[in-house]
Formats: sequence, structure tokens, C-alpha cells
Amino acid sequence: MSSSASSEPVPRAAEAARRRGRRIALVILAFCAAPTVAAWLAYSVWPPKSRVNYGELIEARALSDPRLRRLDRGFFRLSQLRGKWVMLQIDAGVCAESCRKKLLYMRQVRLAQGKDAERIERVWLISDAAPPDAMLLSDYPGMHVARAPASPFLAEFPAARNPADHVYLVDPLGNLMLRFPANPDPQRTVKDLARLLRASRIG
Repeated sequence: MSSSASSEPVPRAAEAARRRGRRIALVILAFCAAPTVAAWLAYSVWPPKSRVNYGELIEARALSDPRLRRLDRGFFRLSQLRGKWVMLQIDAGVCAESCRKKLLYMRQVRLAQGKDAERIERVWLISDAAPPDAMLLSDYPGMHVARAPASPFLAEFPAARNPADHVYLVDPLGNLMLRFPANPDPQRTVKDLARLLRASRIG
């Protein structure tokens, strides 16, 4: 009798410990996700009536993380930029006028964020095997350039016609969340991005 009574609390204690562990895991998960969720809500769900969002919201989706080839033959993964907001464009190596406009646009929009510019990274995914102009690249120090020719990864960027028609925004957790037109209004984009940076506590 005494042996049975003394062993009975053990399963209860184990179950209580499991419940505590689950609660702690849920709290940690909520804590990690809250900043990006707050940014998304501030941007899309509760915008002031006087404000019109410029960027087009995409249903939030986690991007895959393939190993891509840098121009120096090294490797690059988008996950290397986790914790930062990422402005990303997809274009051929022979960078046409629209491609050059987007490169300039990403650089200027980032610089316009002032002290928050360091929270933003820029990525150019080259969609073919053509070599980009070295002189052109020298105008954009700090930008990450990698090749993704015929990669299924490029299909993860939604577009009505062509991903090259947009500049995309990836949040600090690696989720694709926003796209801007190929010939964007920089001032409106600066405001959109500044709003997200204010709302986010990560990145």
C-alpha cells in the first residue's frame, strides 16, 4: 500500500513538467514571431485611414534557402542575412535600363533610412549565366550578388508576368512579404519601409 501510494505522484510530476515545457516553448515561439507579426499588422491590418500603402502585400511565405553561387565562385544563402530586412531584385546579368533603375532605387531607398540603413541588405539574383558589368557593380558596394539561373528558387517570387518586374522585400525571419513595381516611386517606398522598421523590434 505504502509503495503504491509513494509511486503515484511520479506520473503526475512528469506530466506537469511536460506541460511546463510546452508552455515555455510556446512563449519562446510567440516572442520570436511577435515583432514580424506586429510589423505586418501595423502595415496592413490597422493602417490609418489617411494612409495608402504603396507596396503590394504578398501572403507571407517562408522562402527556401538554396546554396547559390557568388560571382567570386563562393557560395551564398539568403539565410546569411537573417535578422535584416532584405530588398531583392531578379534580373539578367546584362543589366538593362529597368535593372539599373532598380539597383539605384534599392541603394537610395536604403540610404534614405538614415541610421536604420544598417538594418537593410540588398540582393541581386542573376537569372542567367551572363556576366554583369564590373563597372556597374562597383557603384553598389555592399550589395550581395549571386547567380540563380533556371533555379526553382526564382519561382518562389510571385509575379503576374515576370519577377524582374518587381523589387521584393524579405523580412528578418526569411519570409517574403512585399513587392514593389519595377519602376517604383522612391519616396513612397521610403515611407513604407520606414513604417515597417518602426514597427519591427527585430532586424
